[in-house]
Amino acid sequence: MDGNTSVAIIGAGPAGLTAAYLLAKHQVPVTVLESDPIYVGGIARTAEYKGFRFDIGGHRFFSKSQEVEDFWTEILPHDMLDRPRSSRIYYRGEFFTYPLKAGEALLKLGILEATRCVLSYLQAQMFPVHDPKSFEDWVSNQFGRRLFTIFFKTYTEKTWGMSCKQISADWAAQRIKGLSLKTAILNALLPKREIKNRGQVIKTLIDTFRYPRQGPGMMWETCAAKTKAMGGVIRMGHQVVGCSYDSDTGLWTVLHEDSQKQQHQTQAHHVISSAPIRQLIPSIRPRPSDAAIQAAHALKYRDFLTVMLILKDCQTFSDNWIYIHDPSVKVGRIQNFKSWSPEMVPSPSLCCYGLEYFCFEGDGLWSTLDEALIERAKAEPEQIGLALACDVLDGCVYGSVKPIPCMTRITPPMWRQSRRNF
Repeated sequence: MDGNTSVAIIGAGPAGLTAAYLLAKHQVPVTVLESDPIYVGGIARTAEYKGFRFDIGGHRFFSKSQEVEDFWTEILPHDMLDRPRSSRIYYRGEFFTYPLKAGEALLKLGILEATRCVLSYLQAQMFPVHDPKSFEDWVSNQFGRRLFTIFFKTYTEKTWGMSCKQISADWAAQRIKGLSLKTAILNALLPKREIKNRGQVIKTLIDTFRYPRQGPGMMWETCAAKTKAMGGVIRMGHQVVGCSYDSDTGLWTVLHEDSQKQQHQTQAHHVISSAPIRQLIPSIRPRPSDAAIQAAHALKYRDFLTVMLILKDCQTFSDNWIYIHDPSVKVGRIQNFKSWSPEMVPSPSLCCYGLEYFCFEGDGLWSTLDEALIERAKAEPEQIGLALACDVLDGCVYGSVKPIPCMTRITPPMWRQSRRNF
């Protein structure tokens, strides 16, 4: 027996480490089991390559919960930067500020297209889809079908690899909560006014956010260090392979393997898991029902590859990221890590872009050699007009995986690093 603790936590991502820190703070014995041998933070870690730091997925630190904001401040009291939020949409050769600026959108869409969008919105208000079931129906009700097609359909289907008709309306309501064409226009016309929805700030419309000066991994590395300082145990490189409950003793026994495939056991009165449900459910004993196991196996996961490019800084764009709605290129979103924090890039004469490619593990894009992915990533920003391929000095590839939203319910936002990395 390698340990006996009150709480065992599976996974050292943001959820697992937050739980571990708060438990340790209240003097509850806690053990965290993390499969990665080196890094904590899960998908919210900060990857590094030759002194350049990059954020896997992009993580703005903003919450409508003061308790969450206070927690971040407690972990990093002197290292959180206040950053301007800047993002755009690339569509039909034009860049649109996001959230929408009415005058700019009118000019770039053209009078005819803008009129069609307004008429489409009015039609949606007069004849909405009753009891919308899909992402497409829900967004069309909020913005009109034409704006849905322009600003939502292509990017969403590129990201999730499935039709907007197959994604649930509930999921759309959570992702775009409180935002509609009306609130977007109000925000564009009244930029100084704080647009609120039922007394709460609409997250999509925020214009500033906080960010650790050396990336999100700094938050979770510090959180892990503080947890250990308070007596918490974090076991790196330990993959959980079984989790059984003994009703006689009231204890859970968590079986885990280290990097040498040697098995260990940790007993606990409680278990908190941030592991993917598809992996967790089959490992539980007593065995869950057949229906539960089948439901877990039915969950699908969407992958994405981040190609990180080091370039000469020609100051082409200063956005945090740009959403790429153009179907002629594979890239879904491009980040400029220098705009997240200057400390992400070691030289002021250079910049660092992250190009995100959404795929399924095993498909053509996922199976493409890193060298070919980097060549694609060099060419596509030039096609869009964000950089010249000849200005790219170096690059690397990093892979990750996230759950696809289920049709009838929202999949919990659990993230796992894949086996593929640079």
